[in-house]
Amino acid sequence: MAEAAKTLEQLDAEISVCRACPRLVQWREESALTKRRSFADEPYWGRPVPGWGDPRPRIMVVGLAPAANGANRTGRVFTGDRSGDFLYAAMHRAGLANSPIAVDAADGLQLNHVRVAAAVRCAPPANAPTPAERSTCAPWLTAEWRLVGSETRVIVALGGFGWRSALDMIRATGGHVPRPQPKFGHAATATVSTPHGEVTLLGCYHPSQQNTFTGKLTPAMLDDIFVQAKRVGGIS
Repeated sequence: MAEAAKTLEQLDAEISVCRACPRLVQWREESALTKRRSFADEPYWGRPVPGWGDPRPRIMVVGLAPAANGANRTGRVFTGDRSGDFLYAAMHRAGLANSPIAVDAADGLQLNHVRVAAAVRCAPPANAPTPAERSTCAPWLTAEWRLVGSETRVIVALGGFGWRSALDMIRATGGHVPRPQPKFGHAATATVSTPHGEVTLLGCYHPSQQNTFTGKLTPAMLDDIFVQAKRVGGIS
């Protein structure tokens, strides 16, 4: 299904009905039915979450997976939770988003030169997809990259899993990754080759509550990442 997608619209439609991982299907739908008390009166998306943003991005951001009461509720990646609040506020400060607010898919937020996608498209229990679930979901990210990556010059990988997923995505689309494989770290960089030219992979700690509440990732640190991404991506 992923390989057959010819347009983003077709890919998004196929992603949104995927039921390939029984454990993830059960969890995302159970979360949508039980709901968090603070969102009891709101409808939940309860399905896999497509990527979103610029269809020809200079910067692509790769995260881990939707949150059960975040993107699994709102239907848009990194929307409706504190991780997204932290991420989009930084994009706004960098001039890559028209607003720092991300509350639902109809809030008017727009991204400039940026696309955001999750490596795993369904909310996993404890935010921890299994290796098999990661592998099963990987073709969706590969297909998205095939459709949107022709002008991308920077991939911002959020966390170690985002980093590994981005490297796998490059390999799966005919690109070249240096050996030994580049290691993840905050502000770590690696140059990878794609059929469309060289791309810089830029590591960033994931904006999880654990990282932002403890100060492992600060607003200034995330701002520096997007300043660097804009510079390498040739965005004024």
